[in-house]
Amino acid sequence: MTRTILAVLIFSVAFGFVEAAVVVYLRHLLGIGFTPPHIDRSEILFLTPGIAFLEPQTAVKIIQDTTLLNIERLREAATLVILASIAAIVGRKLTDKIAFFFLAFGIWDIFYYVFLKLTIGWPKSVGDLDIFFLLPTPWVGPVLVPIIISSFLIIGALAYLIRRNKSSY
Repeated sequence: MTRTILAVLIFSVAFGFVEAAVVVYLRHLLGIGFTPPHIDRSEILFLTPGIAFLEPQTAVKIIQDTTLLNIERLREAATLVILASIAAIVGRKLTDKIAFFFLAFGIWDIFYYVFLKLTIGWPKSVGDLDIFFLLPTPWVGPVLVPIIISSFLIIGALAYLIRRNKSSY
């Protein structure tokens, strides 16, 4: 089990770099800064502590070209499929697969921000605003929010996998 966890960790860190590189290139090519555009209160669909879910049409403010916007949404969906696929490959039971997905997602998400910081110096702080996802609607909030959520996913997944490993002897 330790080798499997390590393999998922290595995969997730590498995939975090790939994702960061894609986003850097995409934002550079589209001339989009790393701060979400100004959002009016009327564009907020649902507000939770740390995350604002925006009206679907607000995504066009972020990426004006609807073809590219649709491709970006498909890329985000593909990212989730890739993370779920690695979990499906390495997990035996459904609960193992879920734990490996949470582990892969958490590591990938944190290292996405680590690699953005190392390559372009952004975010300047964990309080910087970011667009987390465009699916099913744009999500916006401070970088600290996905880092906290991902940390809980990692800790919970590792606790489950380690406990599961000990009980399978």
